[in-house]
Order: sequence, then structure tokens, then C-alpha cells
Amino acid sequence: MQAYRALESRFARLAALQDAAGILGWDAQTLMPEGAAGPRADQLAVLKGLAHDILTGPETVDGLAAAEDEAAGLGPWEGANLREMRRAWIHASAVPRDLVEASSRAVSRAEMTWREARRTADFPLLAPDLAEVLRLQREIGAAKGAVLGLAPYDALLDGYDPGLRRARIDPLFADLRTWLPDLVARARAAQAADASPQALDGPFPVDLQRAIGLVLMEAAGFDFTRGRLDISLHPFCGGATDDVRITTRYDESDVTRALMGVLHETGHALYEQGRPAAFRQQPVGAARGMSLHESQSLIVEMQACRTREFAGYLAPLLARTFGRDGGAWSADNLHRLYTRVEPGFIRVDADEATYPAHILLRYEIETAMIAGDLGVPDLPGAFNDGMRDLLGLTVPDDRVGCLQDIHWPGGAWGYFPTYTLGALAAAQLFRAARADEPDLLPALGRGDFTPLRVWLRRHVHAQGSLLETDELLAAATGAPLGTEAFRAHLEARYAAP
Repeated sequence: MQAYRALESRFARLAALQDAAGILGWDAQTLMPEGAAGPRADQLAVLKGLAHDILTGPETVDGLAAAEDEAAGLGPWEGANLREMRRAWIHASAVPRDLVEASSRAVSRAEMTWREARRTADFPLLAPDLAEVLRLQREIGAAKGAVLGLAPYDALLDGYDPGLRRARIDPLFADLRTWLPDLVARARAAQAADASPQALDGPFPVDLQRAIGLVLMEAAGFDFTRGRLDISLHPFCGGATDDVRITTRYDESDVTRALMGVLHETGHALYEQGRPAAFRQQPVGAARGMSLHESQSLIVEMQACRTREFAGYLAPLLARTFGRDGGAWSADNLHRLYTRVEPGFIRVDADEATYPAHILLRYEIETAMIAGDLGVPDLPGAFNDGMRDLLGLTVPDDRVGCLQDIHWPGGAWGYFPTYTLGALAAAQLFRAARADEPDLLPALGRGDFTPLRVWLRRHVHAQGSLLETDELLAAATGAPLGTEAFRAHLEARYAAP
């Protein structure tokens, strides 16, 4: 196993470079002064170039071939690690180093421009930088597709979720389209027949919101010796191995958004902190893909923390912290606030019943743009038309329209569908966890996530990338990814008589 061990060492060095880039990327979105944007772009480009060199260099090429000759002597984890090493090499070697660095610089520029464009609702300000990011993403998709034998968009998908293809996504999304609009209509009709929930009366000072967020993170099992909570314009989970950084954004007039943002990102963080310790610097120790990663954020935020049981724990905590009382602060009212179905402009604030519409729209747009069927100047109009057709909303400006997400200027083309695939997986996993752990819901009512966290640690987190996505889901839930559990969940929560 000498060749394999040498590869392990090489990939550990690669992971260290990626971790360094992760911390610099986190800093760019949280603490970095604006004037440092140019040098930071160069720093990240150099790090990504060095990582590309390690991954595609002759030592890696020769080492993979030699280790594959030894593969018969490898155990299951080492064999899967070698498979994931080869997968990473294929993706990296397909893209020239100068294209990697050009894309990194373009993304850094576009992300900084996006912040100003979003603030001022000025899409034309972003358009040139976004066009350059898109041009380079098309090149990357074409280069990877030529090697993988895939269409460019499928090649980009594979980078976020190994093995994921449009042919897998399209039937699932088509099924959602057949029943989701009716379910949303029935849920809204049922809620209209009842009195509206009472709004929580603010203001809600940021320091108190942060304090509650930290309490909830601790209850969920976040390890503060290996991570932290900060503020950013767009909530995210990032950082490095054993240094997991999550962020949220606060609104002093609305406490509900930031708390669910914290819980969402905590779900991501628990996955990162729970990855197999022996392989954390190896490809097989990474999270399986973004669909499963999104399932972990949504199983915490949507499946667990919008239950009546959890509302019974959270309501008195909020009332005590903000010194309030009355019916608005009851568990029943809080649960109704957190399960209100109402179309809205902002994806990250959407309820779980209307959220898939946001993803269907973005999926349609980004596949068309990668294919060259939709140009950057036409993006706002296409976005606004889709919001009207799918959600019945008239977008007032691009700040709450096509500028609301950082993903496209950030180079994340092929990422959006994993959000709704993650919702489907979360429903399957939560149903299986409840069946295996009868105390799961009562424990949530006590603010105790232990039964859920332990189950997820065993069936998802500690599995790393040992299994393919559908294999992992089948092992944990008895079936590959589908829509049935998600539909049953929404029916029970929102549309049951």
C-alpha cells in the first residue's frame, strides 16, 4: 500500500491548502475591509492554483495508477478514498490552471460588485462581471464535460453532487410541479379560515438575538471549540476542517429569521463537525455532496425546529430573553408563525411549501444560461416572469429579484437544485429517524437534539463519502431519493384537516 499511503499524504497537503482558502473566503464575507478585495482575490487565486497543481501534478497521476494496481489490498474506506481521489483528479485535470485562476479572480470581483449592486438594486452594475463569471463557467463545464462525456451543465452538477444528472433531477421536479401548487393552495385556504398568528412585538436587539442563537447552537450539539458564529450579508457555513464558521444576518424588527438562519447553518456545521475523524483530510471523509449537505441543514431547521414540540421549548426561551408575555409569545402562536405558508420574494426566507418554486425558477434559468439560450442582459426579465408564473408575485426591483443570491456571481452554477433535493432527502431521513428513535420529538420539546443528532451522526455524518448518495439514503431510509416522504410531510403539517 506504499503508493496509496503516498497519495494520502499528498491529499492531506491539498486539504490544508483548501482549508486556508476556506478561512480567507470566510474572512472576505465577514470581516475583510473593502479595500482589500483586490489582493484577496489574488491570494485566493494563488492558493487555488497551487491546489490545482498538487491535484493534477505527475506525482498524483502516477500515484493513482500505482495505487489502483494495489487496490485489491485496500479496505472499504481506503478503496472508496481511492475512488474519490480519482474523481477529484478527473475534475481538476480537465480544467487548465489558467482557467482555474481566471475563474477565481472573476468570482472575487463579481462577489464584491454584487454587494454594491444588491444594496442599490443596480443589476447593470453587476452585469459585466457576472457575464465574465458565466463565460468562464461555460468553459469549465465544457472542459469537464469533454472528459466526463457529459453535457456542460451535468459536468457542473457533478462537481457539487457526484453522480447527479439532469436526467435524475427532471423527473423529481416534474413530479413536484404536479401536486405542489394544489397543496400550497389548500394550505393557504386552511390558514385563511383561521385567525392570523400574532406578530411578535419588537424591537429585538441584535445582542439578545445572538445570545439565543448561541443557546440553540449549543442545544443542537455545535462544538464551539471547533467553530464560531458571525454576521454576513448572506448566511453560510464555511471555514476549514475542525474550524467551522457559520454566519447569519439580523433584523431588529424580526427575530424569527435570524434564529432559523442560525439553526439552518448549524445543521450544515453538525455535518462538517461529525465527519469521520480518521479521514477528515481525505476525499472519502468529505460530505457526500450538496444534496445531502442541504438535507442536514433542512432536517434541523425545517423538519425538527418547526415542530410543535420544538416550539414548546423555544417560545418560553424567547419570552424570557426579551422580557415579553401574552398570547403572541405562546408556543401555539410561535408554531403558527413558523409554519405560515405565504409566497414571498426572498428565497432564504421562504416557507418550505413555496420554497421549491424558488429553486425550480433558478434551475430553469441557470440551465438556459449555461446552454447559451439566455443571456445576462435578459436575466432580470426572465427572473421576474418566473416569479409571476410560479408564485404570483410582481418583483418590485432587482434587489429582491435576481440580485438576492450570491450563488451566480460566486460561480456556483449547478448548486441550486441541491436545495430542493436536500428537502426531499431531509423528509426521508427525518421520517426514518423518528421511526428508529421514539423519544426524538419529546426530546425536541425539551431542547434536546441528542436522539436526532446521534442518529444522523451514525447514518449520515460519519459515513463521509463512503457511499454514493442514493446508496446512503437507501441504507438509512430503505429507499433512494424520491418525493413521497416530502409530500407526506407537507400534507401532514399544512394540509391535513
